[in-house]
Formats: sequence, C-alpha cells, structure tokens
Amino acid sequence: MRRNPLIPKIIIAMPIMVMLVLPLVANLDVKNVGVTVVDNDHSQLSRRMIADIDASEYLTVQSVVGTHGEAMASVENGEADVILTIPPYYSRNLSGGNAELDIEANGVNATKGMLGAQYVSQSAMATLSQWRSENSISVTMPETSVINLYNPTLNFRNYMIPALIVVLLIIICGFLPALNLVSEKESGTIEAMNVTPVSRFAFVLSKLIPFWIVGLIVVTVGMIIGWLVYGLTPTGSLGAIYLVAILFSLTMSGLGVAIANKSATMLQSIFVMFAFIMIFQLMGGLFTPIRSMPEWAQCITYAIPPRYFIEIMRSVYLKGAGIIDLWPQYTAIAAFAVFFSALAAITYSKRS
Repeated sequence: MRRNPLIPKIIIAMPIMVMLVLPLVANLDVKNVGVTVVDNDHSQLSRRMIADIDASEYLTVQSVVGTHGEAMASVENGEADVILTIPPYYSRNLSGGNAELDIEANGVNATKGMLGAQYVSQSAMATLSQWRSENSISVTMPETSVINLYNPTLNFRNYMIPALIVVLLIIICGFLPALNLVSEKESGTIEAMNVTPVSRFAFVLSKLIPFWIVGLIVVTVGMIIGWLVYGLTPTGSLGAIYLVAILFSLTMSGLGVAIANKSATMLQSIFVMFAFIMIFQLMGGLFTPIRSMPEWAQCITYAIPPRYFIEIMRSVYLKGAGIIDLWPQYTAIAAFAVFFSALAAITYSKRS
C-alpha cells in the first residue's frame, strides 16, 4: 500500500467525496413540482388556493390558464408535473358539498407525479379547511394526525448516509484488494510467494488485514463527516456498527480475493468486480426499498450481503436497535464472511 501511490489517495479521498457529495446529489426528495392551474372559478378562494400552493416548499405554480388544453400543453412541454382544475362556481358550491377539484399528474416520472399530486391535494385541503373555518361553513372534513417515526423531518439524507458507508466498504475492502492481487500477478511478484512455505490462509490474511484496518478507519471517517456536516449521529451503539463493519469487511475482501484469484488481468477483475458492485447497489436496498421490487427480485436479495449491512446501519442509526434486535442480519453477515473467506483461501492455488 505504501509503494502504490494511488491506494492512499483513494483511501483518503473516497470517504470524503462520497459522504460530502452523494447525500446532496443522490436525493430522492421530491421538490420543485411544477403545477399548472386551470382556474374556472376566478374567486377569492381560488386565488388563495393558488397562492398557498405557490408558497409551498415543494410546489411551484408555473402558470394559471383558462383551458385544459393549455394546461396539457405545459405538461407536454415539460413545464408542469401536475394539473389542478378548479371548476366553475367552486366556492359557491362548496357549502353544498358538491364541489370537487380535479388533479392530474404526469405519469412519465411516476414518483414525482404521484407525490406531487399528493402535495397539491394536501395544500388544497389545508386551504379549504382554513376557508371553511373563517367563513363558518359547517362542512366537516376528516382530520388525520401523522407522526413520522425515527425520521421526523423525512430528510432523505438521514436515510442515505448510513447506507453510503456500505458503499465505502465495498470499494475499500472489496475492489482494492482484488486490484492489488491482480497487479502482483501481472508484475510477477506473486510467483516468488508461490515457492515459499507460507500457507494459503496466511497469505490471504496478509493481503486482507491491512484493508480491514483501513475499512474501520473509513467507517470512522464517514461517521465523523455525517456528524460534522449533516448533524447525524447513531442513535444506537457504536459497537454494533463496528461489529457489522468487521463482518462485512471480511465478506467483501473475501469476494474480492476470490475474483482476483480467478482473474488473469487487472481489466478482467475490474469488469467482474464492477458487475458485483452494480448488483449490490441496485438490489441491496441502497436507493430503492426492497419491498418495492418484484417478489422474484426480493427473493434474490437474500443472497446479497449489502442488504443485511444496510438494514443494520439504518436500524442502528435511526431506530437505535442493538445486536440482539438484529441478530438475524448479523447471523447472515457472519455466514457470508465465513463463506467468502474460505472461498478466497480455497481459490488461491500455490504453484511451486
């Protein structure tokens, strides 16, 4: 690691860049939803409803038009995501209970359209509730009380930051050991080790222990950045985090060494390792919830180690869960660690 000038730079720069940039860029919070309003009422209530929507943090009134065709044109041009149609005589018919609003969402971006329509509906209902109260209109409206557990502000960064530490360990403890071993193959230095009496397990451990130590350092740096920059600290025990970090480091380093043992060139190991990393990120629950995947895909995720690490990190960070509460996930990670470590030792063949 000291002789390779690239590895120390990656170890230092990677956690800083990931923890500082990704929580800002990879943000699935739906904001700046464009709304086009078809105001057929032209009343004080409709104007107030439009003003309240435009004052929302998540909504922006792009235009107020007179026909539905003009509103559809704004959606087709990409200017609006949601159409709110206020029918004629809406404020007058409100007391009779026959007034209805029409909300249409652009389904091309399903997430933004769906949530945007909900935001518009909530804003309109809040305005109507205030309007009825001020004008003593005795039409009852259902009231709901929503409590957001574990993440009261619904800040997506709080959901992402614990999982990003998983990405760091995948790269540091999985990618770098594989590249290190394959580079020694290409340079020929590993042939000198093959003729020594060093056992396979001792050789594999000698290659992995430095990266395990670096992995723990990277986890510490990631948590410190999350605390200093975003104000997010683990609700649970630090010991629970370091224990799963050690087990996951064993898992990823074992996988990386096994791939390196079967790779003839560095390019080959990069492609194979990159394929695993893509699968881990897309199906491990990093960006999308596992429960939103098809049932067949959910079954596959049980064979993906990052799934369990991400569940543990988010539970410890946000819920304050402990090792006893998460023992199924810890057991699964430990089983993966034993399997991939044994695979790394078995696939390394000494030649004398």
